[in-house]
Amino acid sequence: MSNSTNDKLTTLIEELVSRESENPPGNEAAVAEFIYGWFEERGIEASLIPDPYPERPQVVARVGNGDPTVVLNGHIDVVPAGDRQQWDHPPYSPEVKGNTLYGRGTTDMKTGVAVAMLTAAHLHPEFEAGDLDGSVIVQAAIGEETAEPGTKTLLKQGYTGDYGIVLEPTEMRTATSEKGLAWYEFTVDGEPSHASRPDQGSNAVLHAKDFLSALSEYDTTVRERSDELVGQAYATITKFNAGTKENVLPEKATITIDRRFLPSESVEQIDDEIRQLVETAEAENGSNISWERTRTYESAAIDRDSPVARVFREQSAEKAGVPMDPWGITASTDVRNLINDADMEAITWGPSTLAQAHTYDECVDLADASTGLEILQAAVRDLCAGNLPEE
Repeated sequence: MSNSTNDKLTTLIEELVSRESENPPGNEAAVAEFIYGWFEERGIEASLIPDPYPERPQVVARVGNGDPTVVLNGHIDVVPAGDRQQWDHPPYSPEVKGNTLYGRGTTDMKTGVAVAMLTAAHLHPEFEAGDLDGSVIVQAAIGEETAEPGTKTLLKQGYTGDYGIVLEPTEMRTATSEKGLAWYEFTVDGEPSHASRPDQGSNAVLHAKDFLSALSEYDTTVRERSDELVGQAYATITKFNAGTKENVLPEKATITIDRRFLPSESVEQIDDEIRQLVETAEAENGSNISWERTRTYESAAIDRDSPVARVFREQSAEKAGVPMDPWGITASTDVRNLINDADMEAITWGPSTLAQAHTYDECVDLADASTGLEILQAAVRDLCAGNLPEE
């Protein structure tokens, strides 16, 4: 990449990061309006989409009008910065030190959004001149960090394609599958009484104790399931709450588990497992347990040798020395919507590393970002031109 292109990339990442878009509460509007204006200034067709929430617009831009269509997806919300005193570099005043750019969202995932924007702008003249077939859609979506239907809404409105790239940080490895995530919250009932008369009531903590053991056994069973690309399944106990006052027997105890599941598992299957687990615990221990699934990210997978995967593996190996072996991502991304809801051949791929996501002093290596831009431009051009590697 030329120095001019690198400067444009750095400046664009800084512009995106400097517009705070924390979610919760959902402050994406300022960055969405900037992205829309950026495309408009360059004569690129763009739209502000007021759905699903009018006060939190999304952005779609398009270059080219032919087939195939390549969708470049990125979310514009970021997790809250948290305790600002823990940051050595201000989260929303991006700083460059050496070849590293610091700020909330540099890795997750405004660098990904920036390389998508610059790729569309770079290819725009080729599409306009008729030198390149196909088209590119850029989706700048809201609500990914909180499982809101940003990307899903854009797909429902017809902004789909033949191939999709969700530009989350993967160190430029090509993920053709990802784990799913489901959070389950259980409420174990008791009966309150004064702690000076404990036998008068029923202690929810003691009822929960037996159920915690059952959940631990469930995790042991689940861990026996594995996938070649994404690894083990898990059912991890992450929260426990009980009691309202020191001298009152708890009338309720709540337990939360984080269930990470494989592409071969379905949400319906896991719901059935949870239902059976609760029914067994109630029958064995005389407990009363209610439950609900509070958040869901479906698992997703495509053929590991699909054209989009082969193109990105080859380009990443050639330009960055990235291993070409098939790979899956253990985190949850919006690629599930592209695959499951829009029936697209889609991958998760992007510069930087998940190890930087959601951290204090989040940062991106600018050389890595520049290489990512170079790979993305070449790979998208290959897909549009039909230059696909042999299987």
